[in-house]
Amino acid sequence: MEQPDPSSADVRSLRLLRVLVLILTGSMIVGMITLIVLFITRFPNLDSEVPAPFQTLRLPESIALPEGASPLAITQGPGWWAVVTDGNDILIFDAADGTLRQTVEVE
Repeated sequence: MEQPDPSSADVRSLRLLRVLVLILTGSMIVGMITLIVLFITRFPNLDSEVPAPFQTLRLPESIALPEGASPLAITQGPGWWAVVTDGNDILIFDAADGTLRQTVEVE
Protein backbone atom coordinates (compact mmCIF):
# COMPACT_ATOMS: atom_id res chain seq x y z
CA MET A 1 0.00 0.00 0.00
CA GLU A 2 1.30 3.44 -0.92
CA GLN A 3 1.94 6.18 1.62
CA PRO A 4 -0.02 9.37 0.88
CA ASP A 5 1.88 12.35 -0.38
CA PRO A 6 2.45 14.77 2.57
CA SER A 7 1.57 17.68 0.36
CA SER A 8 -1.80 16.30 -0.61
CA ALA A 9 -4.97 18.13 0.34
CA ASP A 10 -6.19 15.25 2.51
CA VAL A 11 -3.13 15.31 4.76
CA ARG A 12 -3.28 19.09 5.10
CA SER A 13 -6.96 18.98 6.01
CA LEU A 14 -6.27 16.29 8.63
CA ARG A 15 -3.55 18.47 10.16
CA LEU A 16 -5.96 21.41 10.22
CA LEU A 17 -8.60 19.22 11.83
CA ARG A 18 -6.11 18.08 14.47
CA VAL A 19 -5.21 21.69 15.29
CA LEU A 20 -8.88 22.68 15.50
CA VAL A 21 -9.64 19.79 17.84
CA LEU A 22 -6.71 20.77 20.09
CA ILE A 23 -7.91 24.40 20.18
CA LEU A 24 -11.45 23.28 21.04
CA THR A 25 -10.18 20.98 23.80
CA GLY A 26 -8.05 23.76 25.27
CA SER A 27 -10.87 26.28 25.20
CA MET A 28 -13.24 23.80 26.89
CA ILE A 29 -10.69 23.15 29.65
CA VAL A 30 -10.19 26.89 30.19
CA GLY A 31 -13.98 27.40 30.23
CA MET A 32 -14.55 24.67 32.82
CA ILE A 33 -11.79 26.07 35.04
CA THR A 34 -13.38 29.53 34.73
CA LEU A 35 -16.81 28.17 35.70
CA ILE A 36 -15.41 26.33 38.71
CA VAL A 37 -13.56 29.44 39.90
CA LEU A 38 -16.71 31.56 39.47
CA PHE A 39 -18.82 29.05 41.42
CA ILE A 40 -16.30 29.01 44.25
CA THR A 41 -15.91 32.79 44.46
CA ARG A 42 -19.51 33.88 43.82
CA PHE A 43 -21.48 31.48 46.00
CA PRO A 44 -21.61 32.19 49.74
CA ASN A 45 -20.10 29.82 52.23
CA LEU A 46 -22.41 26.91 52.87
CA ASP A 47 -21.13 26.79 56.47
CA SER A 48 -22.15 30.38 57.20
CA GLU A 49 -25.16 31.37 59.27
CA VAL A 50 -28.68 31.19 57.90
CA PRO A 51 -29.59 34.37 55.96
CA ALA A 52 -31.59 36.97 57.88
CA PRO A 53 -35.02 36.48 56.19
CA PHE A 54 -35.08 32.83 57.23
CA GLN A 55 -34.07 33.47 60.85
CA THR A 56 -37.40 35.14 61.69
CA LEU A 57 -39.58 32.37 60.28
CA ARG A 58 -41.87 31.26 63.12
CA LEU A 59 -44.65 28.76 62.54
CA PRO A 60 -47.70 28.66 64.82
CA GLU A 61 -48.23 25.48 66.83
CA SER A 62 -51.37 24.59 64.85
CA ILE A 63 -53.75 26.00 62.27
CA ALA A 64 -57.32 24.68 62.05
CA LEU A 65 -58.61 24.59 58.49
CA PRO A 66 -62.33 24.32 57.75
CA GLU A 67 -63.73 20.82 57.34
CA GLY A 68 -62.78 19.32 53.97
CA ALA A 69 -60.36 22.10 52.99
CA SER A 70 -56.90 21.20 51.75
CA PRO A 71 -54.08 23.76 51.63
CA LEU A 72 -52.61 24.64 48.24
CA ALA A 73 -50.21 27.40 49.26
CA ILE A 74 -49.00 29.10 52.42
CA THR A 75 -47.41 32.52 52.78
CA GLN A 76 -46.29 34.70 55.69
CA GLY A 77 -46.74 38.40 56.31
CA PRO A 78 -45.86 40.57 59.29
CA GLY A 79 -47.94 39.07 62.09
CA TRP A 80 -50.11 36.80 59.93
CA TRP A 81 -50.18 33.64 57.83
CA ALA A 82 -52.25 33.13 54.68
CA VAL A 83 -53.40 29.70 53.54
CA VAL A 84 -54.88 29.25 50.07
CA THR A 85 -57.27 26.32 50.03
CA ASP A 86 -58.56 24.14 47.22
CA GLY A 87 -62.02 25.69 47.70
CA ASN A 88 -60.75 29.07 46.36
CA ASP A 89 -60.55 30.64 49.82
CA ILE A 90 -57.69 32.57 51.37
CA LEU A 91 -57.62 32.12 55.13
CA ILE A 92 -55.68 34.70 57.16
CA PHE A 93 -54.40 33.41 60.53
CA ASP A 94 -52.72 35.22 63.41
CA ALA A 95 -49.02 34.33 63.49
CA ALA A 96 -48.79 34.23 67.28
CA ASP A 97 -51.59 31.85 68.22
CA GLY A 98 -52.92 30.54 64.87
CA THR A 99 -56.47 31.89 65.26
CA LEU A 100 -58.45 32.70 62.11
CA ARG A 101 -58.55 36.46 61.48
CA GLN A 102 -60.17 36.76 58.08
CA THR A 103 -61.52 34.72 55.18
CA VAL A 104 -61.28 35.98 51.61
CA GLU A 105 -63.29 34.21 48.93
CA VAL A 106 -61.70 34.20 45.50
CA GLU A 107 -64.16 34.29 42.61
